[in-house]
Amino acid sequence: MALSFGSSLVHCHSLSASRYPGVLPSLSGNNGRTVVSFSSSVRGSPSGLAIERKGSSFAQTAAVRHLIGSLTRTEGHRFAVVVARFNEVVTRLLLAGALETFERYSVKEEDIDVVWVPGSFEIPVAATRLGKSGKYQAILCIGAVVRGDTTHYDAVANSAASGVLSAGLNSGVPCIFGVLTCDDMDQAINRAGGKSGNKGAEAALTAIEMASLFEHHLK
Repeated sequence: MALSFGSSLVHCHSLSASRYPGVLPSLSGNNGRTVVSFSSSVRGSPSGLAIERKGSSFAQTAAVRHLIGSLTRTEGHRFAVVVARFNEVVTRLLLAGALETFERYSVKEEDIDVVWVPGSFEIPVAATRLGKSGKYQAILCIGAVVRGDTTHYDAVANSAASGVLSAGLNSGVPCIFGVLTCDDMDQAINRAGGKSGNKGAEAALTAIEMASLFEHHLK
């Protein structure tokens, strides 16, 4: 079997009609060549699959829609950022990265509200209230939990993660998990603008994309 991508031809030997009934033609007892071609519409992603059997009458097309959030369609989108004050030396750096990213992708300052809470444990309840308010297209949750000498770290980290997930599910608004869970402060600093990048900036990108996905495709 050969896969045709534009002018390129890639031979595949692992695909079989038995694994993909109704999509791939049977190859047994026929020396003809099977050509699979993809057509693209959005960002180079395949939006349709056309299978043509040379030397036979087999032809089938399966159209697939790809729903993808945009990083450029930010007009009219409002965002809330919930930030934990605990380990503020880290969370302020994460917040700065998020705000810089929002600015870079044309999110207006007046469309961003920053809400401070005491610690990461308190983030989910604030995110839930903000999500249910109907004012925001996405909620970005920022915190930093650093392991100590007791099991308190595990309780807070697990509660923050499951709580942010529940906030999104209960409110129907994307709630983005931007809470660092690190073994020590060096790890946290490295992920707040150090050699490992800024996870606040990455979370802001996720918020923008999810807001667009929900507003334009999943209403």
